[in-house]
Amino acid sequence: MVSLPDEIRQFCMNHGLRLNTDLGQHFLLDASILERIVETANIQSTDTVVEIGPGVGVLTRELLKVAGSVMAIELDERMIPLLRKFIEESSQLTANSSQLSVVQGNALHVSMPETPYKVVANIPYHITSPLLRHLFLESKKTPVGLTLLIQREVAERICDAKDAGMLTILVGLFGKPKIVARVPPDSFLPPPKVDSAVLHIECFEQPLADTEVIEQLFKLTKIAFGQKRKMLRNTLGAFQGGLERLAGLHIEPTRRPQTLSVEEWIALARAWPEHEDA
Repeated sequence: MVSLPDEIRQFCMNHGLRLNTDLGQHFLLDASILERIVETANIQSTDTVVEIGPGVGVLTRELLKVAGSVMAIELDERMIPLLRKFIEESSQLTANSSQLSVVQGNALHVSMPETPYKVVANIPYHITSPLLRHLFLESKKTPVGLTLLIQREVAERICDAKDAGMLTILVGLFGKPKIVARVPPDSFLPPPKVDSAVLHIECFEQPLADTEVIEQLFKLTKIAFGQKRKMLRNTLGAFQGGLERLAGLHIEPTRRPQTLSVEEWIALARAWPEHEDA
């Protein structure tokens, strides 16, 4: 039986495929990580799965075995015929069946399904932040869950509630993140320059705040994180009534923005009048 790394290398060689690392093209070679991704996503036969950056379909093939349908979004149009060919050549599946839909385009501008869906993907690492914003803030319906293979440092930052960044807060509003596996560079073709991790986000049925509060929250965090090393008294506290609002919520003005919890940011957003610029 041909190993997964040999299969992928041979397929790329047969089709003269050179990967564009500027687009974040790094094919996963580790079958155990592939299995871990699918297992973590807990995909049911009725699930719709959105995959971003499928490449030739290494993960797509596994998703098609368990999902009801897969929507694969691929920016590089060279990959689309190869995706279908790889799946057809290497499995019992027919890539032209109604189970798989392939969308050529930028995932940051593609509309997500309006029915429940899960996102499972080895995404180009440079789109991690804008993709999460697109899924959580711009899409009509947010995912039920996300299982993403991303840069390890970013995954750790998202999960670090004690030293929170903007991504930590964004994800924390919509779900609970956890790292389920760490992936070394030699698990990919070609190897990236950074370590990777499988991040799973189990999304809440509803976000922790409504749209208006979330919009106000990000106005506040934009100001506070614009001067991350400054104490809140020097950023939010500089606005009229700012210190009083911090005191009313028992938030010490000497704290820095990265120390606030998602719940504290929500409370601040609710306490800050919408008509008053922050």
